Amino acid sequence: MSQGPRLHKNLVAAVIEALETSFGKGYYADKVIERILKRNPKWGSRDRGFIAENTYEMVRWWRLLWDLYGKEPSLKRKELYRLFGIWWQWQGYELPQDWPQFDTVRELDLKARYADLKNHLAIRESWPDWLAELAESELGEAWPEIAKASNIPAEVFLRTNTLKIDRKSLLKQLEHENCPARPMEANEVGIVLEERKNTFRFKTFQSGFFEVQDGGSQMIAPYLEVEPGMRVIDACAGAGGKSLHLAAMMENKGSIIAMDVEAWKLKELQKRARRNGVHNIETRPIENSKSIKRLHDSADRLLLDVPCSGTGVIKRNPDTKWKLRPEHLDRVRKIQADIINDYSKMLKSGGKMVYATCSILRSENEEQVEKFLANHPEFSLISDQRVNPSEWSDGFYMALLQKA
Repeated sequence: MSQGPRLHKNLVAAVIEALETSFGKGYYADKVIERILKRNPKWGSRDRGFIAENTYEMVRWWRLLWDLYGKEPSLKRKELYRLFGIWWQWQGYELPQDWPQFDTVRELDLKARYADLKNHLAIRESWPDWLAELAESELGEAWPEIAKASNIPAEVFLRTNTLKIDRKSLLKQLEHENCPARPMEANEVGIVLEERKNTFRFKTFQSGFFEVQDGGSQMIAPYLEVEPGMRVIDACAGAGGKSLHLAAMMENKGSIIAMDVEAWKLKELQKRARRNGVHNIETRPIENSKSIKRLHDSADRLLLDVPCSGTGVIKRNPDTKWKLRPEHLDRVRKIQADIINDYSKMLKSGGKMVYATCSILRSENEEQVEKFLANHPEFSLISDQRVNPSEWSDGFYMALLQKA
């Protein structure tokens, strides 16, 4: 074992507090970390990085760490300190001798305990049994690689805003901002950062030259086959990452109606649109069924990036493994079916629609599309595509359908 970075008691205590709050109160780790860091503005970037990275990774490996410890999960502070000690050793670092909190875990043979788990994929890759069993039943032979790849922290992807700059010029400007990056191979606008940076402070971001958007997510807007001058509806727009991408592809020509049931997200989209120099997006909150009925048979293109389990983006949100419940998944699948059935009526005859999720599960993806087509003979499937976390990105699914 190497000596590793020096441990500081206040920083380890912050990690313990974050775990205690995240698992005890059900909050997502990013929000918990954000609150802790706001309370301690004097911490430098290295300290903040230590807290964020170790909290996220302990959340990610929660089940495995407790299994290596040989105990049931607990939120008692003394046990969480011991769990941190196991995590620190698991990374190959020595524990400091003057920390009595770690005394009971110093002599554990973690490698031998891990070797005993060779036939337990769900424990080795740290997934709850119910979700691992469901994923295996739906994904078959693809599951072990996806289970493993979902534990590799995601890279940071940017999408060039082509309304203001081209990718080559943006890469040069990022280099001047001491942000090494490379072009994404899958499209003409994506960029992959070589190291994690707080890009929101960059002048290039404030100038609207890019948006932070996962690589797989960047594949969805082009799948809709938009053209300048069209009338496009993004019916589950959220904060509008894909609406902005569509606007750039449409060269600010035509109209995009961005809709969502949560009006506050649309306000965030309006801010982003101003920064991006986008002026062909109109935001409309979905208040009731009339919001949809008013737009029946009106759209040339319709994007349905529906609510989902989030199982495709566990690289970024490891909490999802532990916060998701079977009953939540059932509810989400019902919402997806309702959305594609009801919202598809906004599409004109001859128009095209994309159904998309950030889920790995067939029951949220291919099976939803199959059920919809069985009940709507006026629609046909042109193509569908799946990006698995075991490939180059997070996990996404998209299906392109056309209305007769």
